[in-house]
Amino acid sequence: MAVVELTQITKAYGAGENRQTVLKDVDLSIEAGEYVTILGPSGSGKSTLMNIIGCLDIPSSGNYHLQHQDVSQLSEDELARIRNQEVGFIFQQFQLLPRLTVLQNIELPLIYAGVSPKERRRRAVDLLTRVGLGEKGSVYPHQLSGGQQQRVAIARALVTKPTLLLADEPTGALDQKTGQQIMGLFHELADEGKTIVMITHDITIAKQAKRIVRIEDGQVQEASHP
Repeated sequence: MAVVELTQITKAYGAGENRQTVLKDVDLSIEAGEYVTILGPSGSGKSTLMNIIGCLDIPSSGNYHLQHQDVSQLSEDELARIRNQEVGFIFQQFQLLPRLTVLQNIELPLIYAGVSPKERRRRAVDLLTRVGLGEKGSVYPHQLSGGQQQRVAIARALVTKPTLLLADEPTGALDQKTGQQIMGLFHELADEGKTIVMITHDITIAKQAKRIVRIEDGQVQEASHP
């Protein structure tokens, strides 16, 4: 069953002579439980593609179905719900809120989802333990290493039990050893059947997924297995 179904997706900015086409006629299907990397150099369109998959942006033309929902037909409130509950985002720079503790950062998406305080805390504690930081719940992000902050970000992305995990260069701000540890965590999540889409410019990272989608000059060039 396809979780992500993109058909003839085009994204352009500006108009007339200033019109710039960033994505052109992209077709892409991602099945439930797949671990896919979208590989491309800077300026290839991969970040724009990620934003469309994550419902952070809408295409200029084409069709996008997420879990069989036609995204173009959804209201802004429905898109916000999808971003909060259906997609777990993991960013290169972690995006943790500095004035919240680690546990409060993980709980935050559940507050927006209307989950009770007791259930929020239970899920946050469970996931913090899952990523190996069970003793760090009361500390603040600046008291953690980069690798630890990324683990917290992964726990936050998982807390709503999303359909799709969307990771944008998740090891880009980490040293090689720490990056390998984070990739090990993604392998564990993939083995558990999570649907993962990872954006990267690094072929070494890309090869660790089950399938590589190459993008260049706004077009998907090929989809292959490492």
